[in-house]
Amino acid sequence: MRAITYDTYGSADVLQLTEQPEPHPGPDSVVVRVRAASVNPVDWKIRQGYLDGLIDARFPVVPGWDVAGVVEKVGLDTPEYQVGDEVYGYVRKDVVQGGTFAELVAAPVRTLAPKPSLLSFTEAAAVPLAGLTAFQTIERSGVREGQTVLVHAAAGGVGAFAVQLAVARGARVIGTASEANHAYLRGLGAEPVTYGDGLADRVRALAPRGVDVALDYVGGESVTASADVLAEGGVITSIADPAAATDHGGIYAWVRPSTADLTALGALFDEGVLRVDVAETFDLADAAAAHRASESGHVRGKVVVTV
Repeated sequence: MRAITYDTYGSADVLQLTEQPEPHPGPDSVVVRVRAASVNPVDWKIRQGYLDGLIDARFPVVPGWDVAGVVEKVGLDTPEYQVGDEVYGYVRKDVVQGGTFAELVAAPVRTLAPKPSLLSFTEAAAVPLAGLTAFQTIERSGVREGQTVLVHAAAGGVGAFAVQLAVARGARVIGTASEANHAYLRGLGAEPVTYGDGLADRVRALAPRGVDVALDYVGGESVTASADVLAEGGVITSIADPAAATDHGGIYAWVRPSTADLTALGALFDEGVLRVDVAETFDLADAAAAHRASESGHVRGKVVVTV
């Protein structure tokens, strides 16, 4: 089968289109024929070696954790799925090796759910990691109706989902973004503010009593700014900075694969509550260009590779 692989850490130049053996399903896995996979920042951070020592990589690595496709083979203990089922998932495994940038991927059933029927394969592939991150941080933060929620990097892949999910729960949402993305955030239901110097003052001008929840998806000064505008009893949740927990009594969160959460997200898409934005698509052979587009930091929405 065709797959994108790399044999050493490095820039996007290490990504090559190669022929690899077809995967076999383990007892609790299925083999998915990949129709689309998306790029997440963690993909190129792993490729550059930034997570070496945290997650083992076995070369040659096939990158990619997000997928949408069709079940082609089933394992011995996979009653959830049959050949021909359309699925999507966050196929994170304990070792970085057999990823989703390939024609076929072996995926544990715990990482998959039925594909939302109203989404194309390209759209569905853009959801899992970012959508689950937003969903799980919203859940862990206890976002509810009537609260004021501050979302950092609100126009990014995770932030845009978090804005929509918080709005759907009846929260008032303030979102940080560059001015070029303010109209986009208003379309999602958020009140936009520009990030950078003076952020806390701008947030307080909108929410003088402070915010009940601050969701940090970018790190850096966002956690400090969040602490400055947090209402009494409020919570900071960050996926980028452990200081949210260690210095401010909040939550430092990692996303995990979850069939139940993917299913809940899928229902929200099919009900028209959520939307997904695909910024660019690339063919599998152009995966290096897809990585570079994501690394540029100037993409609104997700970068997707079609197979």
